[in-house]
Amino acid sequence: MTLQVFTLRERPELRPVIFGAKFGPAIWPEYMMCDPVASLYFSPPFLDQYLDYVLIGVEGNDVVARGFSVPFAFNIPGREELPDAGWDEVIRWAHQDLSLHRQPTAVSALEISLLSEARGQGNSGRMLEAMKANARVRGFTHLFAPVRPNEKHLQPFTPIKDYLGEPRADGLPRDAWLRTHVRLGGRIVKIAPYAMTIVGTVAQWSKWTNRTFEKSGVVAVAGALSPIFICLEQDYGVYVEPGVWVHHAL
Repeated sequence: MTLQVFTLRERPELRPVIFGAKFGPAIWPEYMMCDPVASLYFSPPFLDQYLDYVLIGVEGNDVVARGFSVPFAFNIPGREELPDAGWDEVIRWAHQDLSLHRQPTAVSALEISLLSEARGQGNSGRMLEAMKANARVRGFTHLFAPVRPNEKHLQPFTPIKDYLGEPRADGLPRDAWLRTHVRLGGRIVKIAPYAMTIVGTVAQWSKWTNRTFEKSGVVAVAGALSPIFICLEQDYGVYVEPGVWVHHAL
């Protein structure tokens, strides 16, 4: 079936579906749902301001994909460069812009996720193209994306710079999601070394990862792009996830 894409404003009745069990918990590790910055975008009072930037992919009568993006002001004093804090910071920027009634000048992608039955058919690219088209029709000429390289978790101890420094023979990134962006016109701009930061107690990390931690230090956990740091003495764990800023000129 052909993937059809709607905004959440167009299909408000699908809101419970894109936040249901088939998406978040089934797709993302539990700790990825615990970034405190996310509440500045996803909590109802704020998400209601972004209904035109939430995309829903439908095949037949089934919701199989979702996409989130956010408008923000860029190239203003203090924001001459894309932030090293990537995903977290662009949400904070957008939240500040809303509070100050500041006019946005660009759009940032935040997430595109597909159910398993919709993968391997080019739908991730279709969702990305729909996100670009949605930004374009709203008058924007730039879409940025703090891309989460989806195969980096296979090399958690490899520095992100080295991970990016190993292109394929055809010059395209080895990472599949980055490769999709580049094939669709995206240009890799810079690394966001701390695109997302998640902090919790050792007990919370044990719950999130379903494992115990017997000593302090860095440790790889399932799905993480880099190792987390566990400190038993001070009772905390910190995960700092890298990202890669990609620019799509619209």
